[in-house]
This record gives sequence, C-alpha cells and structure tokens, in this order.
Amino acid sequence: MRIAIDAMGGDHAPKAQVDAAIRAVKEFSDLEVTLIGDEEKIKPLLSEENKQITIMHTLESILDTDKPTTAVRRKKDASMVLAVNEVKQNRASAAISSGNTGALMTAGLLYVGRQNGIDRPALSPMLPTKDGNGFLLLDVGANMEAKPEHLLQYAVIGDAYMKKIHQVEQPRIGLLNVGTEAGKGTELTKGAYTLLDESSLHFVGNVEARDLLDGVCDVVVCDGFSGNLVLKTIEGTAKMLFSMLKSELTSSFSAKLAAGVLKPKLTGLKNKMDYSEYGGAGLFGLKAPVIKAHGSSDANAFFHAIRQAKLMVDQDVVSVVEANISANRRSEHE
Repeated sequence: MRIAIDAMGGDHAPKAQVDAAIRAVKEFSDLEVTLIGDEEKIKPLLSEENKQITIMHTLESILDTDKPTTAVRRKKDASMVLAVNEVKQNRASAAISSGNTGALMTAGLLYVGRQNGIDRPALSPMLPTKDGNGFLLLDVGANMEAKPEHLLQYAVIGDAYMKKIHQVEQPRIGLLNVGTEAGKGTELTKGAYTLLDESSLHFVGNVEARDLLDGVCDVVVCDGFSGNLVLKTIEGTAKMLFSMLKSELTSSFSAKLAAGVLKPKLTGLKNKMDYSEYGGAGLFGLKAPVIKAHGSSDANAFFHAIRQAKLMVDQDVVSVVEANISANRRSEHE
C-alpha cells in the first residue's frame, strides 16, 4: 500500500511529515510513502535506510490565503494537488495534507470524485470524550448548509467508519440539536430526525452540544456551520483550560509542588483531550480516503493521520459506506 503525502502543508512542514512517514514505515512493513514537495528541504531529513519512502519534487504549494477553487485549478503542480492526483492515477491508495482545507476538499472532489449515493462529502474529525473513546462529528465545514437526506448520508458514513475503524459493534447515532425532544430545532433537524428515526441505524435521538464530551453517542451529525462552531468551541475551551491550569500550577512554590504530584494525572488528562491521538479529519464520501491533518500537526499527529488512512484502506471503508448507502436506499423503497 502506498500513501501520498503533501509534505509542504501546515505549520511544521516538511519535518513533521517526514518524521511521521519514517515512523509509519517502521511500524507498518507493508506501507510505502510518497512525500511530495521541495526535495532540497525533504531529502536531508531522510536517510538511505528509508527505502519505503520516495520523494516527488515540486516547488509549488497552495497557501492558506489562496482561494481554494482557483488555487487547485491554476496550481496543478502544487504539492497538495499532486498528492491527490496520485490517488486518481491509482499510484496511491490515500492522500493526506495539513494544508488549506477548502483547497483539499476541492482537489478531492475534482480528482478523486464523490462516491455513488453521496451528494455532499463531509469533513469529519474524531473528537475526545471523557471516557477516552471519542466521537465522530460530521460535518465540520465542508458544506455550510445541508438537507435532511445529507445528514442521513453522514450518519451512514459515520456508522460504517466507527464499525470498521473503531470496532464499535452498534454505533450510537445522535443528531445535534438545541434540545433532546423530537420536535425541537429547525426544519433541517426536524426532517433529519424523521429520516434517522425511520432508518435501520441505531439512532439515539437529538443530542445537545453540552453533552457531547460525556460520550452520549459515537457519531454526531449536523450541518457544516453548526459542526464548525462545535469544533472550534471544543478546541478553544481545551486550550484555555490547560493554559489556566498551567498558570495556576506555576503561580507559587506550593503550587509547583502540587503540580509535581499531579503531573502523571494531568498528563493522562491531556492525552485524553489531545486531538493528535485521533488522527485527522476524513473527507468522507469520496471514492478513496483523503485525510485533512490539523494545520498545527506535529510528527505525532501526522503519524496518527497516516495510521488512520492506512486503516481506512485496510478495512475498505469506502466500499462499506457505498454498500450501506445502497442498502439504506433499498430499504427506503420497500
């Protein structure tokens, strides 16, 4: 199996990508990696022992400030575009980038294409819960608006992903809403509730944002606007809390002594809340795995994105999603 990686996207490129690739090929003997980017910057970070890693040289890249569609169409030799094109040409089974999210979504749609039965792909990260299991949130910004049937498709995608990748036997599907009662919300959520309730999925009903980190469900579906607000709020809250804890635990000598005693527990808590342990956000609904790693991903975070992509290929998640979509459509017409 070969995975194509945009080595020039993100805050820590290309070192994070190179270090992650080296770790990944050591851990997975059947894995090969193509690093795409500036060879003069990438090659010194590799050694002759890294036989499973090859470099595709390009000096062009897509910036965070670039307009997604324009950049993808004009910068055909950009590292991100070339990575996704490797999947299109069947030279790679999956692509990963921590660059411009909109551009990666555009490249995925133009080069890889949507799966049969999927109207709109979703950007979907795993987010932490207090029990450490996490939950999948679909969508967090690929589409700002959605229709009820799109949320049903997201639920089918999430169900398949959690079963195959996280080995959850019967994933609990929740619909993000302002209350748990069935009649709550907008026309979108009311319509989605009906579709989900009538489906064969294990739908647990409406869920509120305040309960998500308690692990009330395994998959949460919503429109991209709401999902992005939830994602940014969780990220910002976690960052603020750890900043406050650090400030308080270093404010005096006695506090530092207490911090020394609490350090193992605090480290465990931080690891539970650390996005880097969950991999990247999948662009689900495409014909092959395309993973969006966080822009600030370090080598550890990028390694888990590679691991996630490999698992998706190994477990053939794309085919499972397509089969589930077809089965769900058949049941609707029966």
